[in-house]
Amino acid sequence: MRLLFLAVLRRHTGNAVTAERVRDHLEAAGHVCILKDASDLESSSEIAKLIEAESLEAALALHLYRGGRLLQGHGIPFGIIFGGTDLNEDVNHGEKKKVMGKVLEEARFAVAFTESMKEMAQTQWPHARGKIYVQSQGIVTGPNSAFNWNTFLRQSGINQSANNLHIFLLVCGLRQVKDPLYLVDAFSEWHREEPNVYMVIVGPEVDPVFTREVGARVKRAAGVRLIREMPQGDLHAALKNCFAVVNSSVSEGMSAAILEEFVQLAKRLVSDPTLEREIVANGREYVRACHSWQAERCTYQNLIGTLEGSIQD
Repeated sequence: MRLLFLAVLRRHTGNAVTAERVRDHLEAAGHVCILKDASDLESSSEIAKLIEAESLEAALALHLYRGGRLLQGHGIPFGIIFGGTDLNEDVNHGEKKKVMGKVLEEARFAVAFTESMKEMAQTQWPHARGKIYVQSQGIVTGPNSAFNWNTFLRQSGINQSANNLHIFLLVCGLRQVKDPLYLVDAFSEWHREEPNVYMVIVGPEVDPVFTREVGARVKRAAGVRLIREMPQGDLHAALKNCFAVVNSSVSEGMSAAILEEFVQLAKRLVSDPTLEREIVANGREYVRACHSWQAERCTYQNLIGTLEGSIQD
């Protein structure tokens, strides 16, 4: 089957990674998957021409509003994958919410990454209750075996023995919504107390103005370093070697109280090797059980198979 897959393909974003992974799942099932950036296709007529030119039989969109609205009314079956902005931002705009409801009426299925996303969607659009499925994002890693942790530390400006260090990595595209500066002051203060504790931000440039702001702030912060971009294999190896990975995002609504709690728990983790081993083991099991790459592949292949069946009917 020949499929159109619409997604917002901004570099260095989770959406782009998810889109590539889902396309791989569909192509593994023998489908031809034409991946297009929804940002480049703003009108229905452009989609109609593309469908005709590529003899497309079905479609999939990552983002109910940004991608799904472009698939309406073309006479081919389609499914959608909810994006975070659909449920955290766009749903708060009356016209966008109305459009998304219409898209869900026409869509054959919708995929939510979590049960909470599914519940939010069902609350907003009760008519779609029977067509929303939950599939967590699959995780697969490929650390570069030639990666040298000590070299990485030196390049980060950290000139201490790796054995005595506790490196926290924060990985995100440098844009305001990811709020990489949220933890900077807390880590800097902690580093002054314990000089073997560092936070390294690995952040490819997405917003040039904000990137300069991050760079200037990090230069003034003891114990905080910035690495602009890394090949994926090296990044996976760095994640494997670091002490812990941290995350911050404006959309999470994190408060100062959570920040203080984080520092207390991080200090406990550093001082308690038994707790560290327990968390690592639990994390491994959680990923195996809830973020299986194979389960994700099965889900998308089965759902796309329902579109194929509707064409034949």
